Amino acid sequence: MVSEESPLLATTAHVYDRFTPDQKRWIVFLVSFAGFLPTFVSSTFVPSIPQIAKDLDSTHAVVSLTVSLSILASAIGALVWAAHSSFYGRRLIYLWGVPFLCVGSCGVALSNSLQSLFFWRFVQTFGCAGGMSLGAGVIGDIYKLEERGTAIGVFFGATLLGYAVAPFLGGAATQYWSWRSLHYSIGAWGLLEMLLLYLSFPETSHPGTLGIDKVTRRKRIHISWVNPLSSLWLLRSPNLFAVMFASSLVLISDFVLLVPLAYTIGVRYGITNEAIIGACFLPNGLGNFIGAPIAGRQSDTVLRRWREKRKGVWCPEDRLRATWIGGLFMVPLSIGASGLITTYVGGSIGLALNLLCLFTNGLGVDFVVNPIGSYNVDVVHSRSAEATAAYLASRSLMISAATALVIPSIERIGVAWTNIIAALLAVIGQGLILLTIRYGDSMRASVDVGFSTTENN
Repeated sequence: MVSEESPLLATTAHVYDRFTPDQKRWIVFLVSFAGFLPTFVSSTFVPSIPQIAKDLDSTHAVVSLTVSLSILASAIGALVWAAHSSFYGRRLIYLWGVPFLCVGSCGVALSNSLQSLFFWRFVQTFGCAGGMSLGAGVIGDIYKLEERGTAIGVFFGATLLGYAVAPFLGGAATQYWSWRSLHYSIGAWGLLEMLLLYLSFPETSHPGTLGIDKVTRRKRIHISWVNPLSSLWLLRSPNLFAVMFASSLVLISDFVLLVPLAYTIGVRYGITNEAIIGACFLPNGLGNFIGAPIAGRQSDTVLRRWREKRKGVWCPEDRLRATWIGGLFMVPLSIGASGLITTYVGGSIGLALNLLCLFTNGLGVDFVVNPIGSYNVDVVHSRSAEATAAYLASRSLMISAATALVIPSIERIGVAWTNIIAALLAVIGQGLILLTIRYGDSMRASVDVGFSTTENN
């Protein structure tokens, strides 16, 4: 077992020289294009819920259950695709997942009943669920440790752009076009993505590391059972569980602000147009888009600085030191202020201040989530896609449960107190990160899940 004093930095730098800088940039573009879809698919749906409920002769509350169902499908899909990518490779799994997205999107568009909508929405979300975990794994495959945070920051920034533009586009499509046509368009987008991946995406896994490479008697079409839940077993590590739980507590603030937005900011400031409500999501998504690359570069800078202080010795938890600005200040202050502003400040000034809080929250969340995402890839590099999938799936389930309590909480204790509670949870999450930084070495020593060594990072 390695310790904090052990030089964990890889010596096999040649595996990162298989692709030229231009090829690496193209690969990042492709995985970002694929990673953009899950955020876009999930975020375009929320503004269209009232129209879908009307078309299917149902209620807002019942159709909203598809949001929780989608989160469940994302969690399951992330685990399935990541586990299989460690066995069959990244390229093949990308090409397996996209057809589910295309068929599911057409199924959603053709739905004439709630049962049909629920089923096809699950298929649609399941198909694109691997975008984030596979993308993080691919970047871990092609970039060195000191470059990885910046690359993951660019990837997260591009994928989180979906949160910026999707609600507006979803609201505009519902208001002026058709929610059914929107999902047909998503299916066509999936076909374009599959074509690009098929023609220009190479296999990025390190040679000899795939499970299928170790099969001695392989058939022409070899199918092996891969347990998708095995990724979750990585969370028995105190380090990985702590950063997952902390990330969830911080990210809940995003959902506390955004999920009830039509009933908080919309009602408080008299906004009823779906397209305008969707536009109110833009500042938060813009904050995500701008903050992700900045946070990624900052985490690389912090990692290098602390490595120099340790005279060349790498400690994985040093990257987490970049989270404090977001976790202690930007996130809790922005969500707490938004609750108070919504309650006590009316008119255009109140709306403008709320939009500023949404932007600041988007920035702050990135300063926490991005270094954690890079940390997961660093510390379990040989199973980076699986570690990311376990992290995302568990986080999604926690957020799904918390999201179900947001509107009831607002109805019972009000917007201000609900947001203050979310701010306190974010501070608790940052506290867990600080404990992981302080005791990371002993936490890693307590449970070894195959942490990165000098040979595989």
